[in-house]
Amino acid sequence: MEKFSCYFKILIFIILITSCFLIANSKTLKPKKPCKQLVLYYHDILFNVTITNSANATSANVSNPPNVLGDYNFGMLVVFDDPITEDQNLVSTPVARAQGFYLYNMKSKYNAWFAYTLVFNSSEYCGTLNIMGADIIDQKTRDLSIVGGTGDFFMARGVVTFSTDAVEGLGYFRLKMDIKLYECY
Repeated sequence: MEKFSCYFKILIFIILITSCFLIANSKTLKPKKPCKQLVLYYHDILFNVTITNSANATSANVSNPPNVLGDYNFGMLVVFDDPITEDQNLVSTPVARAQGFYLYNMKSKYNAWFAYTLVFNSSEYCGTLNIMGADIIDQKTRDLSIVGGTGDFFMARGVVTFSTDAVEGLGYFRLKMDIKLYECY
């Protein structure tokens, strides 16, 4: 019994030392001010096979025709190369291109999952931001993760908040993107 008591005391001592070490070296997760913030507009013009708009289309459904798997485009995969502007005007000079895909992944309501890269090639910024996450379309604002970047955005981490700015049927939508970077190098 005495031997057990000695082992127990040693175990408690090790746990106590380990806990103190972890507490002393842990980072506290406090919301802080972003090191960089941008507000940009994402313009998507979906190619429509019934109305020939291939000259203007910036995205295309590459998987299945709409409504085959339900009323919410479940399973539809869209690949895009969309212009990104500093204002709401589609014909403004793009400051970046959004290149990637989104897919509709719910059968009960409209919900999309995005994975794309913002490719900047302007006089103000040069580089990329990699963005991914769920876009729960019926919510007023949606947060997606910024998981990396290159160039002016080397190893950036942060959040992009989507809000739907305009919708014109199934062929065009515009998102306001409030980009907040919390890790900048």
